[in-house]
Amino acid sequence: MVAFEKIVKNLQNLVHHVVEACTELIHNGFALVGIAVLFSAIALIARPDLRETAETQLVAWLQQRQFELKGILPGGVDPMDRATARSPSELSKSQAALAFWLSKKYRVAKEPLSALVTEAHEVGKRANLDPTLILAVMAIESGFNPFAESPVGAQGLMQVVTKVHRDKYETYGGHLTAFDPVTNLRVGVKVLQECIKRGGSLEMGLRLYVGAANLLDDGGYVAKVLAEHGRLQQVANGQSVPYSSPNSANALSTSAPNNVRAVTTLAQDS
Repeated sequence: MVAFEKIVKNLQNLVHHVVEACTELIHNGFALVGIAVLFSAIALIARPDLRETAETQLVAWLQQRQFELKGILPGGVDPMDRATARSPSELSKSQAALAFWLSKKYRVAKEPLSALVTEAHEVGKRANLDPTLILAVMAIESGFNPFAESPVGAQGLMQVVTKVHRDKYETYGGHLTAFDPVTNLRVGVKVLQECIKRGGSLEMGLRLYVGAANLLDDGGYVAKVLAEHGRLQQVANGQSVPYSSPNSANALSTSAPNNVRAVTTLAQDS
């Protein structure tokens, strides 16, 4: 009996030590996780670009998990979840005014424009750029045609040269997302922001954006963008502004002649 009691006691001690060791490992693990979360939070606060990337990846992961849990393939998503559209009634007064005015001038449905106006305001706030400037660039570059493409490969709403900025699209799923209106807008704003920073002024930034920094003539591009920017600011402020149809609202690269667009790939290279 004595020997049996010793064996039982040794087993009890062994189980006790194992439990203590496991408890310590769990506590240390939680501590490490906490530290990692803390440093991640600090990094996301300090770097807005990292925060945007993390948000995009998290949303994609959550959507994928939803597909897996419900047994639904991405192709089976409700079309409304894929549509780049929003009711103007959901916008603020100034934003709705912009959507209606642009819809009339560029002959584009007000619902997609409402979504783009909203996104321009959200992205513009993060990038410290006037949303009406972003909308003006889209207007002059593509006439709000999300599938526009120039002879040198400038694509989408903001006519970003995809082959130059392919890396910027990787966060959103690859270069084909250049034809997703919201993604193209976000990437275009990043390129525009970089150009303005490099150029040192809005005017020089726009010349860099269109590829005319080293040319004597920008084809009137800067003047067109700034003029449209001014009109959009007036609309946002509640003023009545004529919206006569542009000569070529849906033409590709109406902003600059071919000799300017031919060097855009160099100008937008960051």
